[in-house]
Amino acid sequence: MSGSSPKISSKAPELMHVPGLVRISAVEALEAAFGDTLRLLFSPFNTRRWMKLSVVCLFLGGGTTSAAFHWSLGTLPAEVGFREAVSDLVDFIAGNPFLILSIILLGLGLSLILFYLRSIFRFVLVDAVVQGEISPRKASRDLRRPARSYFTWLLGILMVVGTVLGAGALLALPHLRAAAGSSGTGSLIFVALLASVLLVEIAVGLCIALLITLTDDLVVPVMYAEQEKFAAAWRTVWRHFRAEPKAFGFYILLRFFMAVVVGAAVLFFLFPALVAIFSGAIISGALVVLTLRLVGVAWVWNPLTLFLSSLGLLVLLSVLLLVMSVVGMPGQVFLQNMGIRFIASRVPSLGVTLGRARQP
Repeated sequence: MSGSSPKISSKAPELMHVPGLVRISAVEALEAAFGDTLRLLFSPFNTRRWMKLSVVCLFLGGGTTSAAFHWSLGTLPAEVGFREAVSDLVDFIAGNPFLILSIILLGLGLSLILFYLRSIFRFVLVDAVVQGEISPRKASRDLRRPARSYFTWLLGILMVVGTVLGAGALLALPHLRAAAGSSGTGSLIFVALLASVLLVEIAVGLCIALLITLTDDLVVPVMYAEQEKFAAAWRTVWRHFRAEPKAFGFYILLRFFMAVVVGAAVLFFLFPALVAIFSGAIISGALVVLTLRLVGVAWVWNPLTLFLSSLGLLVLLSVLLLVMSVVGMPGQVFLQNMGIRFIASRVPSLGVTLGRARQP
C-alpha cells in the first residue's frame, strides 16, 4: 500500500500523527484501545452510531447469555394452558417426520446465513474501529471478498471439528456401554473413560475458540488492510508470532483476562435489565389473562390468541436482543480495538491505514 517508512524510536502507543511504526506491547495496545473506544463512542456521543454498532455487534455475539437468573411461567394463571399447548405442539411435530426434516433444514440454512453475516460484520466492525466512523453498507460492499474468504474458513473449520468430535463420541460410545454393562456406571473404569472423552471434547473446543479469537483479533485486520485472503493473512500473523512468541503469548493472556473483565461488567449491567424485562413480560401476561377473566372471557388457544402470543413473543425477543447488543457493544469494540492496535504496530499496511484514518 505505502512505500517504506522511516523508523521512529518513540515507544508511545499512539500511531496517529507519525509516519513510522513501532512495535508496542499488549499493555500499550490496551491503553490505546481504551482511549480509541472512548473517542469512538463518546466524542461526540451519537445515537445513530451507537445503534449501528450495536446491530453489528449483535451478529458477532454481542451481550451475554450467561445471566443465571430464574423465572417461571408459573406466574401465569393455570387456566391459560400454556404448558398443555406446548406439549400438544411437541407431540404434533414428533408425529410428522417431514416437519422435523423441514425444521432441521431451516435451522441449517439459518445457521449459514448467520455465519455469513457474522463474517461480513466482523469486517464492518474492523472498518469502524480503524476509520473512527461506521458505514455498514459501504464497508460490507468494499470488503466482501476478504469476508467471503473468512466465511469459507470459519464454516470449514466448524464442520471439520464438528465431524471429528461427533465421530470421536460415536467411537467412544461402545466402550462406555461395555464399561457400564460390566462394571456399572459408578465404576472407576466408566468414570475414567467418560472423563477422558469430556476432557478431549473440552480441550478441542477451547483450542478452536482460541483460534477463532486470534483470527478475529489479529488476522481479520490484516485481511482488511491488505485485501488478502485468509491463508495469506494468517501466514503474515504467524511470521510475527514466531518472531515474538513472548509478546504474543502475553497478549493472549491479557486478551482473555480482559474478556473476563468485560464479560463481568456487561453481566453487571445486563442482569437487572433482563430481570426487569422478563418480570414485566410475565406480569403483563398475567394482567391480560386476569382482565379477561374479570370481564367473563376465558383464555383459549385459537388462531387469534396464537397470533397475539407470537406477536408478543416477537416483541419480547426484539427488546431482549436490543438490550443485549447495546450493553455488550462497547466491550466488543474495545476488544477488537485492542487487537487492531497490537497487530497494527507490526504490520506496516495496517499501521499506515490506521495512521491515515486518525490524522485530523
